[in-house]
Amino acid sequence: MAKKTKEVKKGKDKGIANCCTGKGSSCGGAFYGLGFLGAAVYYISTATSFGVGVVGVLKALVWPAFVIFELLRFIGV
Repeated sequence: MAKKTKEVKKGKDKGIANCCTGKGSSCGGAFYGLGFLGAAVYYISTATSFGVGVVGVLKALVWPAFVIFELLRFIGV
């Protein structure tokens, strides 16, 4: 039988240091996920009823839009 060898394509295995520089990389996903969890915990902990808690979870999904809106409002755009 022929011996199988593992091919390493150039540019594909650059290590952890370059994980976010490739096309279609998703390093921001971890930050978004942590932000979602933090926002969900905040909104649910301040909810006064079940309905407000559900709205809080929906707000947690789109929290970056709230951040950008407030930043733009702060700088006066």
